[in-house]
Amino acid sequence: MPLQCPETRMDASDSVKNHAPESSQKPAPKRGISDLTLRNLKVKDKPFKKAIENGLYLEVMPSGSKLWRFKYQLFGKENRFALGSYPETSLKVAREKAEAARKQVKQGLHPAREQQLVRLKSAHEQTNTFEAIAKEWIVRKDWEEITKKRRLDMLQRVVFPAIGKMPLKAITPPIVLSILQKAAEKNGPTVMAEAKRTMFGIFELATETFRVDVNPVHRWREALPKNKTQHKTPLEVGEIGQLLRDVDGHGGNHQTQCAFMLMWLTLARPSEVVEAEWAEFDLDAAIWRIPAARMKKRKEHHIPLPRQALKWLRGMATLTGDRKHLFPHRDDRARPMVTASFRQMLKVLGWSGKFSPHATRTTGSTRLNELEYSSDWIERQLAHSEPNGVRRAYNHADYFAHRATMMQEWADWLDKWKSEKSNND
Repeated sequence: MPLQCPETRMDASDSVKNHAPESSQKPAPKRGISDLTLRNLKVKDKPFKKAIENGLYLEVMPSGSKLWRFKYQLFGKENRFALGSYPETSLKVAREKAEAARKQVKQGLHPAREQQLVRLKSAHEQTNTFEAIAKEWIVRKDWEEITKKRRLDMLQRVVFPAIGKMPLKAITPPIVLSILQKAAEKNGPTVMAEAKRTMFGIFELATETFRVDVNPVHRWREALPKNKTQHKTPLEVGEIGQLLRDVDGHGGNHQTQCAFMLMWLTLARPSEVVEAEWAEFDLDAAIWRIPAARMKKRKEHHIPLPRQALKWLRGMATLTGDRKHLFPHRDDRARPMVTASFRQMLKVLGWSGKFSPHATRTTGSTRLNELEYSSDWIERQLAHSEPNGVRRAYNHADYFAHRATMMQEWADWLDKWKSEKSNND
């Protein structure tokens, strides 16, 4: 019987084990979990977890909800971070969120706290809208209430429709420039300049209180039209006549024409005219009493009404006499019209750039002084303060009777200048 050497003995299992290819000795790679698997997870009586990878798992609730969770350890304590629900948050997105959270953990950050900070920052920016900061800026101003109201009205008409609800940090220089260019085209250079100054001040407050990093309102020397002061140059007699004839022949809004003529016949400020209320007028006594709250100098002002003004006013009474304001706003009849209506009319008539509504007072003062009326009467009619402090302290005269005579003659002069062209033809 032949001898068997132990060294050469081997069984079938040894043969397979020793001679199998090296690659077959490695464990087969695990197949990745699929959306189908997640969708088919059955609900149980108690919550259970389906592990995905590296701390990411899906928790299945008895109610049927499937919630993504990321488990991590930080500073020796185990934590959980919610990543959303399945299938609203897909497997791919959950993995991306888990990877982002994993990087934060490596930096020593709690993902949940970082997410809360982002939400708080976003909510803070949403409350820091341009309109909110603009109103805060106006409240801080040491202005009379009527001045604040007028500035807010300008913002509501010109600026808020475009950026009122926008977060401050989202407002860029090109956006501001676009608003100002539209204001210059639609409302005129004066309103554009006021909007620019106002927006600059609002953003200065925002930068000083660390709500924005930079002020997006630039100087824009060339991109915007100049607010030329010659718009307030007084008109010559012939120009006055031509302007009044043009307005008289204007086929536009009768209310705007009436307000414009009342401004010329009383030399009141444009804002005082458009915001006039019926309660201020005594047509029988031919007097207009503007309350202190509506006056620039915070002092009640009495204006005599010439016959021509009374004619216009009685005509308007048939149209708006049952309302609070003589000249109601076109879109909101509970509010007064705005001075932009004058500028729009002047633009249509071709006077934009040659004359501004406020130049009416400049023209009236110049021509009345040329006609040698008392400067005291003229200045009082314009509600100007006496520049001489001593004289102001002693001179409280209203000169109402003298002003009534002067303004009736002024109205007659306007009629004469307005009709001169037809007389010469």
